[in-house]
Amino acid sequence: MKPFAYARPADVAEAVRDVAAEPNAVFLAGGTNLVDHLKLGVARPDLVVDVRTLTSGEVTELPGGGLRLGAASTNSAVAADRRVRERYPVLAQALLAGATGQLRNAATTGGNPLQRTRCVYFSDVTTPCNKREPGSGCTAVGGYTRYHAVLGTAAALPDPTAAETCIATHPSDMAVALAALDAQVQVLGPTGERTIPFSELHRLVGDEPSRDTELEHGELITAIDLPPLPAGTRSAYRKVRDRASYAFALVSVAAVVPPDGDVRIALGGVAHKPWRATRAEELLRGAELTDSAVRAAMDAELAAAQPQPGVGGGNGFKIPLVNRTVVATLRELTPEASR
Repeated sequence: MKPFAYARPADVAEAVRDVAAEPNAVFLAGGTNLVDHLKLGVARPDLVVDVRTLTSGEVTELPGGGLRLGAASTNSAVAADRRVRERYPVLAQALLAGATGQLRNAATTGGNPLQRTRCVYFSDVTTPCNKREPGSGCTAVGGYTRYHAVLGTAAALPDPTAAETCIATHPSDMAVALAALDAQVQVLGPTGERTIPFSELHRLVGDEPSRDTELEHGELITAIDLPPLPAGTRSAYRKVRDRASYAFALVSVAAVVPPDGDVRIALGGVAHKPWRATRAEELLRGAELTDSAVRAAMDAELAAAQPQPGVGGGNGFKIPLVNRTVVATLRELTPEASR
């Protein structure tokens, strides 16, 4: 591990100033992702700024019936909160599907959505990786692609030597639920406060694979707001994985179905960011959520999917798996629909 300086500022404003002033500084909250990367040599900061006790660890009411999740609130505490379980079951289910109880006790609301990809090549500093070392290439292409992206990639067969190539997926279960809920991210940075719609927090690869989010250097998440949902809204999270626990998603689905039929669907395990299935949502808006209608909508959503070949057969299986998982999730939420 590379030696680094460690700071414990007195408040959030000081923490932001500390990180903004040092180009190679990072924030530390729960540390469940960062500490691993420090040990592996993936992260090599000059300064680590501890913010674990600086932001709120509470879940509080917002006007109109929404909830504010303090950035320091743990995944365990949010999942156990009665208001979250009753109003936003999709979020409680997503949190409980992630990691283990011990990790959920440490992982935070502000840090969980910012965790980096679990691509095995990103974690292996002996291999080229554009996300870890921009311009070095992408070892994942043609390698072990079972957990990699099928949506939002640059081409069906990306050039592994190209500086913009990356087929990694975002690993957070919580983030998929927050995307479906249209959550709002509260941020404090060197230029002040701003609010970012959760769907705009993460980015696709573009020409900067090393950049995961739209946050500027020195910006710190201080809270995440959950908007109120209409009475009668149903929601659920479904995760398909290789093991029953402590495994990242091959495919996951967060679905929110309000009484007006304005269904929201977010997908995990398929793209560089939590993927809002906006095309499918458009086709299903106001429609009866029968299996055949949902299947057709997801066929349209997945028409641009680009499966990756690789060791063990690649990841083309994800395309039908996504479709079936969405169908099953919406069937669970709308048992009264004609099948």
